Amino acid sequence: MPWVEEHERGGTKVRRYFRWAPGAKRDLSILVVLGLAAVGYGGTAGSAGGDGSGSAPRPTSTATYPVHFEGWDDPAPAPRPTVSYPIRFDHR
Repeated sequence: MPWVEEHERGGTKVRRYFRWAPGAKRDLSILVVLGLAAVGYGGTAGSAGGDGSGSAPRPTSTATYPVHFEGWDDPAPAPRPTVSYPIRFDHR
C-alpha cells in the first residue's frame, strides 16, 4: 500500500508516488533510535581479548636526533628592499 499508483485527480494527472503508512514514520524512528543505542552500547562494552591489564604498548619513536634541515649550514641570503628611500603609506 505505500505506493500510490498514477491516477487523475480533478482533471490533473498525478504521478506514482510513495506514501508512508499511518504510524510508520514513528515506528521507524523508534527502531533507528534503538539501533543507535545498541551500536553505542556495543562499542563501549570492552574487548574479550587481551591480558586485562588495561595498558597498550607504547609506540616507538621514528625520529632521528639532532634534527637537520637542508640549507641549515649555508642559509640563503635575506631579501633586500628594492628601493633605497622609505615609502610612506599614511597619507594620500
